[in-house]
Amino acid sequence: MGLCAFYTAGDVALLGGGTLFDVKMGYQTFGQLNEKRDNAVVIFSYYSGTHERYLPLIGEGKTLDPARWFIVLINKLGNGISTSPSTSVSQPGSSFPPVTLVDNLRVQEKLLFEHLQIDQIALVYGWSMGAMQAWHLAVARPEQVKNLLAVCGSARCWPNNQVFLSGVRAALCCDAQFADGHYQRPPLRGLAAFGRVYAGWAYSAAFFREARWRDLGFNSLEALLMDWERDHQALDANDLLCALDSWYHADVGHLAQGNWQTALARIRARCIAMPCTSDRYFTQEEAALEVAWLKQGELSVIDSPYGHCAGAPARFLRESAQIDSAMAALLRD
Repeated sequence: MGLCAFYTAGDVALLGGGTLFDVKMGYQTFGQLNEKRDNAVVIFSYYSGTHERYLPLIGEGKTLDPARWFIVLINKLGNGISTSPSTSVSQPGSSFPPVTLVDNLRVQEKLLFEHLQIDQIALVYGWSMGAMQAWHLAVARPEQVKNLLAVCGSARCWPNNQVFLSGVRAALCCDAQFADGHYQRPPLRGLAAFGRVYAGWAYSAAFFREARWRDLGFNSLEALLMDWERDHQALDANDLLCALDSWYHADVGHLAQGNWQTALARIRARCIAMPCTSDRYFTQEEAALEVAWLKQGELSVIDSPYGHCAGAPARFLRESAQIDSAMAALLRD
């Protein structure tokens, strides 16, 4: 895993009430902040991922070249690196309180603007739940965020998305071993069910119909599904549900008295929203509804059979090239 530093935020009052104690947010930086303090590129972790998943995007000669940009990779609360049910000493497991993306935002702002002393952000970027965090920062700091790239991730969790999340949550919680979060051993059956159900939403009908799981090196559909099971069995169940709850309740409207349209209209950054045509839960239609409220908004659609996973960093060659091109355009202008 890439070397990770920790910003200590202390006790944090939460949007929904209560307090999260002894908060630590993990992050990694590349490059140097320039004299104007305006060359920062901020990237947020996605649902089950960490900062490490974005490392292939960074390097000499790449769009994210540390010789030019001060790149900050941030782990959200609940992802197993930043303060999470699996890492908290004072509020472990099921005693961990619900956290929202606004709660994440308040810690992220302190990390970026106080601890790292950034003045202007050249680009804020993320895929999936990382994009949701990027939207929140652009709303909260309209004078300091110059560009935003949101890949397969909306500014709020729309109802269809919530239905998907309710389904995978139910699959996990049905395992008696889960015991309402008080498990003594990992609820492996529930975690496997979570992963298998999730796989059906993550890709498209065309992906399955055309057996494109072969593109990923699998020799059968069942092999793909088993891989999703094993992948999620390696994760902590309470961590998964903590981050899922943040996702489910995500809405930039929390920053504008409950009105997401007003929140989006506050953004001054140039924005490129990149939904995928076949994404089943961050849909192209809902991305268009959000972009309509932006002052400088552009919809750049990824036409791909890979569904939501089309936006995954450095996973698919053609799709990644399109995302990189959009990133380069934002950083160039």
